[in-house]
Amino acid sequence: MAKSRRKQQEEETLIDLVETKQSMEDFMEKNQMLIVGIVAALLLSIGGFIAYKMLYQAPRESSAQEQIFQAEIQFQRDSFALALSNPGGGYEGLLDIIDNYSGTQTANLAKYYAGISYLNLGSYADAIKYLSDYKESGNVTPSMKYGTLADAYAESGDMDKALSNYKKAAYTGDNNVLNPYYLKKLGMLYKRNGDSKNANKAFQDILDKYSKSSEATDIEKFIS
Repeated sequence: MAKSRRKQQEEETLIDLVETKQSMEDFMEKNQMLIVGIVAALLLSIGGFIAYKMLYQAPRESSAQEQIFQAEIQFQRDSFALALSNPGGGYEGLLDIIDNYSGTQTANLAKYYAGISYLNLGSYADAIKYLSDYKESGNVTPSMKYGTLADAYAESGDMDKALSNYKKAAYTGDNNVLNPYYLKKLGMLYKRNGDSKNANKAFQDILDKYSKSSEATDIEKFIS
């Protein structure tokens, strides 16, 4: 009796598989052109993306890297105005690289350099614009972006946004140099605003998490 029931189940399963296979074949036959079109469009899309990256984007990236060389030299010399617009030697400045090579990693890095340059030149609105547009990548950490952006907001007088960005800079990642540096700035701004509770928390975090940092050596005198 059990064998008969098992055999019947096996036959029903076999029938279901046959019917499923037949249904699939019918579907493929009826929609053959549509399926071919979808596959062709997919292959064309993939091929187009590869061609874009290899034949268009890669050469632009290479050219942008060559162009930013002189601007980086001027930036390292603190010649920020020259780095932005006229680095010399026939090379493009940071602003031209941002415009002419948009979408490349080098143009993105140029936004960070431009933001810092404008910050040092006292053009805080421009500094905020370029630093906000910069997407964190490579050796420039999120803490560096948010910390510099906080400096720009603080210099422009927007202490609420400065506080928000110092907080991001202080608690993003775990860098033994940057995090305690921005924790101290965060605490000092809280203290300036009369918020002793949060100021003390920032200062205490330096002691607890970064006790070997230079900021920790005298931080206890700031804790009330």
